[in-house]
Amino acid sequence: MKRYISAYFEDEENLLRATKELRAQDVSIQDVLTPFPVHGLDTALGYKRSNLPTVAFICGGIGLAVAFGFQTWAFTVDYPLFIGGKPHFAIPSFIPITFELTVLFASFGMAIAFFIRSKLGPGARTVIHDERSTDDRFVIIVDLDEAGSQDDVVKGILEKEDAMNIQVKEIEL
Repeated sequence: MKRYISAYFEDEENLLRATKELRAQDVSIQDVLTPFPVHGLDTALGYKRSNLPTVAFICGGIGLAVAFGFQTWAFTVDYPLFIGGKPHFAIPSFIPITFELTVLFASFGMAIAFFIRSKLGPGARTVIHDERSTDDRFVIIVDLDEAGSQDDVVKGILEKEDAMNIQVKEIEL
């Protein structure tokens, strides 16, 4: 059994202040759910910059090498054709396919990396904390097992920032 506190906010400013206050008290926040992006929340939670652009660049480079390499091999070694006096190794004619495969590999690489990093693959179990978190509610979730004996401190901070529905919940892993 895993214990956690979930608190609901109507205003993103209160959520942001509560997040900063909890982090200042060294309370580990498990997750924050918002219906739209909240400016400054990622820095308040202490998130580092994502490595997704690096993954996209590497996968795009692989796609570029595969496309250019395959076309070079196909048109110069495997099946060279004389088409209108064009040379076998005609780089300008390789550009459209090379571009398309670069974009394809980068997009698939980013999607796969995102699903792996977010643990959203097949068989992933999700917990819906509040149905309205996708409409108009902001939810902050604090893991009580990691917070230790700071239950009262966490509840006090959340109440001070006008959290509406503070609940202690348990979930089976």
